[in-house]
Amino acid sequence: MNRPDSQAERFLRTLDIVHREGKHLLYSWQRLFGQGHIDRSWVESLDGQPELAERLEAFVSRFGRMQDTIADKLLPRWLIALAEKPASQIETLNRAERLGVLDDVEQWLTARALRNRLIHEYMEDPETFAGDLLLARDYTPMLIDVYNRVRAYAITPMALDTAKLPGELASPDPSFANRRP
Repeated sequence: MNRPDSQAERFLRTLDIVHREGKHLLYSWQRLFGQGHIDRSWVESLDGQPELAERLEAFVSRFGRMQDTIADKLLPRWLIALAEKPASQIETLNRAERLGVLDDVEQWLTARALRNRLIHEYMEDPETFAGDLLLARDYTPMLIDVYNRVRAYAITPMALDTAKLPGELASPDPSFANRRP
């Protein structure tokens, strides 16, 4: 019979998953937003540019996936590894904010609503969709920052072996790390 994984091991595996998701999200972020200005006409032109539409789909999917994994798995497993008991998602987010790995729960919830709009209201209104894409571009550094803060927490307060930790992720917006409230 296999021994159950320790809570720290489960947390580390989830941290590794989020690291890989973050690398893929950053790749898609650069490919989508490094190509030029996104506006209504850009969205309207997607029907004739399947490769660009595919880049868009990859970014939207990766943005939502990383956000989901952080909120649904990483933060609860992090709290469990700290010998805390996570409750509802909002309570987990509030605890993450109090412990300093999330700047603002309201900002996270706004990004969550954005994620839902990007997926469920896909291009119904090209102007609104372009605006939402630009917001997702601006919220991506927040996701990367939360990963990096949880990782840093694993090093110092949790004293986990750094050799077992995935690497830090570089924010697509280097000034983001300096924007602490």
